[in-house]
Amino acid sequence: MDRLIYTAMSGAAQALEQQAVVANNLANASTTGFRAQLATFRAVPMAFGDGSSVNDDTTRTFVLSSTPGADYSAGPIQQTGNPLDVAVQGPGWLAVQTADGNEAYTRAGNLHVDQNGQLVTATNLPVIGNGGPLSIPPGAEVTIGKDGTVTALTPGDPPTSVAIVDQLKLVNPDPSTLKRGDDGLFHTADGNPADADQNVVLAPAALEGSNVNPVSAMVSMITNARQFQVQSKLLESADKNDQAANQLLSFS
Repeated sequence: MDRLIYTAMSGAAQALEQQAVVANNLANASTTGFRAQLATFRAVPMAFGDGSSVNDDTTRTFVLSSTPGADYSAGPIQQTGNPLDVAVQGPGWLAVQTADGNEAYTRAGNLHVDQNGQLVTATNLPVIGNGGPLSIPPGAEVTIGKDGTVTALTPGDPPTSVAIVDQLKLVNPDPSTLKRGDDGLFHTADGNPADADQNVVLAPAALEGSNVNPVSAMVSMITNARQFQVQSKLLESADKNDQAANQLLSFS
């Protein structure tokens, strides 16, 4: 069998994988704070011998996945008027607590207070403050400042009696130290919580949209589909070549 078939097979497999990444990005084009996933690949020369002979064939290359990354550029910010909505302006992240008790990071600032009085994300993950998960007094009117300070005014109290509940933990780790988890959240590569950064600024009563460009995503989907078709035709050509070679051998 011609070695071309292995090369074409690896190219077709990676084209399908990249198509899945683009489809996921397109599906999240309207998801609050979503960061587009980047699919990266590299060509690896393959020697079909032990590498000790000059006759070893290194004219073929395979396509392999590289470490997946993310597009960290900012998305559009839109005012909502909801006092529990926050958008991170520039670099930075909101710290949340995952189901296993670890710390993760998100840009989705569509927050609300759950039935237990905790400040949580849209997926009901507790938002972390300087003192741990944030709890809001029952029935309180909550305001979040640009620095992440959470204040509460209980019903019946004068406006001068606003109390500081806590401050959102805002972090800004190096993007190279972050990785996207299966839960859609970002985690530090070493698993240790990132340090709070006082320079991170929030836009109160606003939300950041997804940074996915739908037009570019659609173009990428078309390009990937054509690349897969090319690889499929190469597989067919390799198969026909093998059949023709077998016929010649049988005649001889």
